[in-house]
Amino acid sequence: MDEVNKEQTKLLANALDRASTALLAIGVLTPLSALYFGPHPAAGSIEPLRLGIICYLAAAWALHLAAQRTLRGLNR
Repeated sequence: MDEVNKEQTKLLANALDRASTALLAIGVLTPLSALYFGPHPAAGSIEPLRLGIICYLAAAWALHLAAQRTLRGLNR
């Protein structure tokens, strides 16, 4: 693998990791801070929020793992 391909691989891995960080911030940290600092939600409205947080967390983790897998390709 030449140097150009290595740098392109690194850029792709960085983009995937930044996307996972954005998902974490938007889908997990923002709703949690809204729950903490905002008005108390109605008793029935917590479950959809919990499901959304779990889905965003799983998507962020999957993107992070994809970035790691992309970087493993540099060892070849």
